[in-house]
Formats: sequence, C-alpha cells, structure tokens
Amino acid sequence: MTTPTGHKTFKYKLRPTPEQSTQLVTTLRLCRELYNAALQERKEAWQKCRVSVNYYQQKAQLPEIRAYREDCAAVNAQVLQDVILRMERAFKAFFRRVANGDKPGYPRFKGRNRYHSFTFPQVGPHGCAQVDNEFLVLSKIGRIAVRWSRPLEGTPKTVSIIQEPDGWYACIACAAVPIQPLPLKGEETDIDLGLESFLTLANGEPLANPRHYRKAEKRLVKAQRRVSKRKRGSKRRSKAVRLLQRAHQKIARQRRDFHHKTVLLLIQQYDTIFHEDLQVANLVQNGQLAKSIHDAGWRQFCTILTFKAANAGKRAIAVPPAYTSQVCSGCGVLVQKGLSVRWHECPDCGASLHRDHNAAQNIQRAGQTHRGVATRKRHDEPRIPSL
Repeated sequence: MTTPTGHKTFKYKLRPTPEQSTQLVTTLRLCRELYNAALQERKEAWQKCRVSVNYYQQKAQLPEIRAYREDCAAVNAQVLQDVILRMERAFKAFFRRVANGDKPGYPRFKGRNRYHSFTFPQVGPHGCAQVDNEFLVLSKIGRIAVRWSRPLEGTPKTVSIIQEPDGWYACIACAAVPIQPLPLKGEETDIDLGLESFLTLANGEPLANPRHYRKAEKRLVKAQRRVSKRKRGSKRRSKAVRLLQRAHQKIARQRRDFHHKTVLLLIQQYDTIFHEDLQVANLVQNGQLAKSIHDAGWRQFCTILTFKAANAGKRAIAVPPAYTSQVCSGCGVLVQKGLSVRWHECPDCGASLHRDHNAAQNIQRAGQTHRGVATRKRHDEPRIPSL
C-alpha cells in the first residue's frame, strides 16, 4: 500500500554573511524595480495605444535588459522571470474580480515596504537553487547557512527568499511529502467562532480568546509614538521603525502559534469538525468590531484547520453561518436577538443556553444534514414563533 503524500512548505531562518545580506537586499531591490517597470509598461501601453502586453512579451525582453544593465545580469534569469509571472498573476486576479463584479483592485506599484520576497522557481542539481548538506545554495548569491529547525521532507520544488523584520527566511515548497494520518476517534464536533470566547464546541465548552493585539496595544502605541518623534530619513527613525515592525511580528507569531496549537488539539480529539464559512471581509465592515475580528484571525484559523485536518486524515467542513445564532437548536424557532444578547431563551420549547453554544449545535446539525446524516426530527427552515 502506497503512503499518501501531499504538498507542504517549510520555513527556515537564514544566516547570511554581511556580503550575502547585501546581495539579498540588492536582488530584492532589482526585482521590485522590474515589477514596477513591467506594471508601468502595461499601464502606458493600454492608456496610450489600447494594447495589452502579456507575460511572454515582457519575458522576451529580459535578455536585452540583462545585457544593458550589469546589475540585472548579476541576478539569476529565472528569478527575474518569476517577477514577470507575478505581474501576470496580479492582472489575472484583477480581471477575475472585474468579471465577478467585485472591487477590481488594479495592480499597484510596490514601494520598499510592500515588496519583501523573490523566488527561485527550480530546485535541484540543475536548477537555480539547491539544498546541499547544511547549506542552501542560491545562484548568483552562493552558499547560505540555514538554521534547520526541523527536517526537510519530500522533494523541494521552489525556494522563496523572504525579508522579515528580524532577518531573512527561506520558504521551501516541497512535493511528495508523506502524510501521517492520526488514529480515528469516532467523534465529531462543531466550533462556533466568536469574540467573547475564541470558539465554542458543540458540547458548550468554550475556549478563551487570547486577544494578543489588545494586550499589546500599549506597547504598540509607545513604539509608534517613538517613530513619529524621529526625523524622517534619520538612522534613529529607521531603528524605531524596525522595533515597531518587530512588535507587530511578535503579535502575528503569537496568534499563529495559538491557531496551530488549537487546531492540533481539535484534530487529535475529533474526526469531523464543522465550522462556519465566515465571510470575514464583510464582517470587518463593522467599525466597532473590526479590530477585534482581525485580532482573532478567523480566516487564518480556518485555513490552518482545513490543511491540518486533511493531512491528518480528518475532515473540516464549512457550513453556511446564516441564522445559526438566531435559530433555536431545540425546536428551530427563529428568536431574534442583537449582538449584545449573549444568552438564548426560546419562547416555544424553553431552551436556555449560551448564544455561542446554541449556534454551535445548529452548525453541527447543518453539517450533518449536508453530509446526509440522519438527525432527530426538527424543522429544516427557521420558523416564526406563534403569537
């Protein structure tokens, strides 16, 4: 029996020398300049001549650019080709949003604070990147020491070099990574995501919301105030900006660590997990709750849950969240209540439980119905209580 495999990306901290750090910064700057130049060419070609420039036309210009500019010749050709491919993907996403009637979001020029990575699209003995013992060998840059925090599995396909506030990282995308299923428990549950508690299980057990951003707000205010007091362009301001970036990075890492650990606990205990298919982009339109919603990171949590469940041989099923908080989980009657009302009281059947616990039970039942599992008899659609 063959072992199931999948795709996975491994992230490692790089330990470049000062000369290699300079090369990485130069490569990143040239990739950003090429991206902006490609965008400018497409924009002007359409505005002046109503001509669409495609990926292959811009890619064909790279040899001439490398021959004219010596600094671009010092960057691997495949890395520059990947920059043009990013531009192509940005325009495809733009046209897709236009076709769907969404907010278009025309591709924008990238400043120094908006372009942080470049990619080596081929890994191997004949590629532009190679994993050699304890080092990562990058074309035109050299052998870079890596902090191998965990074993690299599968077959490396691409390497993305990312600049973060605390240094450089390599994200190695691998194929044929062995999947290790967890033992089945024969249990299933639902999670209702919220702000008062981060999630509530179908049995009513809540998980506290850590509120990483809220707890660090005073520290962030102090760091932001330090930046605003520094003179623009000065070294002291650059240092203050780095400290502010590190503070935000720590919060993001705390949130991600909490999500990973929470998902691991869930998939170790349950085989099937139902969760709300939340449209976070719509929810954050509420100005009073937007900061708390972003702090909770529901979208990232659901993404991690889906990925880890699939790799563990479990299932994470998204359920439409409509009426899950309003409908009574006992009889199906529609009980209207605002966000400030945290307790569900049913006038028909007398059910009395926490709002999130009620929603969790509704989501679980909806997920079971979607799978075709028989549940106890109740109304499928919410009904208005009799007067």
